Amino acid sequence: MAWQKLGCFFTTDGQRPWMVSHACVPTALYLPESDRIRVYFAPRNARGQSIPTYLEVDATDPTEVTYLHDRPILELGERGTFDDGGIMPCSLVEAADGSLYLYYVGWNPSVSVAYRNAVGLAISRDGGVTFERPFPGAVVDRNRTEPFFTASPCALREGDDWHLWYASSTGFLEVGERIEPLYVVKYAHSRDGINWDRSNTTLLAPAAPAECTARPSVVKDGDTYKMWYCYRGSYDYRDGADAYRIGYAESRRAGEGWQRMDERAGIAYSATGWDSSMQTYPNVVGTPHGRYLFYNGNGFGKTGIGCARWTNTY
Repeated sequence: MAWQKLGCFFTTDGQRPWMVSHACVPTALYLPESDRIRVYFAPRNARGQSIPTYLEVDATDPTEVTYLHDRPILELGERGTFDDGGIMPCSLVEAADGSLYLYYVGWNPSVSVAYRNAVGLAISRDGGVTFERPFPGAVVDRNRTEPFFTASPCALREGDDWHLWYASSTGFLEVGERIEPLYVVKYAHSRDGINWDRSNTTLLAPAAPAECTARPSVVKDGDTYKMWYCYRGSYDYRDGADAYRIGYAESRRAGEGWQRMDERAGIAYSATGWDSSMQTYPNVVGTPHGRYLFYNGNGFGKTGIGCARWTNTY
């Protein structure tokens, strides 16, 4: 399996007053009626807060931006709630009634550590143009067995079964003057997409001390679940030697039995350019024209959003 890189196609550069920098966590939705791909993402405003919006690209050529939305799809949460400091879209699922469930990361600044994350839910009944929270709190938050934070959800519905793969923090590490978060990918199951049963089982064991795994993107081919995700070290990961890379894993069961096969991720750093020192936040989407991978490059999305086309299977 290999991904053919199509290049970086969008960089945030003040296109809107609240769109100052970054284009974090691209999350794709294929639109069959227009043969476009809508890519939700989170630019940052002047205060560094993540504000979710979207753009659209031609599904036959995802490097061609055909539309850039002129407003956020969701405003920051009420002061004191889990998402009053930023919102990053992560996963879209169509419910049985045709509404779209958007699972996102909400965050706010913390004191003893830099930030706290939790998984939020917003619902759209107009095809993904506008979203509303069904309630003001998080849908998957820290609890008795996961006491630090949750983040980067990926949801998949199979009939009445809802799957959720997400990052769960296992603690924090002092690295010089910084307090760095540690996290691994875990799994939850639901019958309605709102109430989640969590087994607190780590799906992807760290391959090295202080390794972190996050932002899973799962598709199912036949009876095999396939996951692309990102992983990093903890000591020099801001475009350094430990920076994010894209990994790959497979399982026949959604919540267990995952085998890491990072050598089969099908993508690697470019020699130079926008993704030469980091590749992160992968999202895989299928279309009639093939399967595409959307991802961020250097600087956690500072250099923009790029895409690649799936060119081989196994």
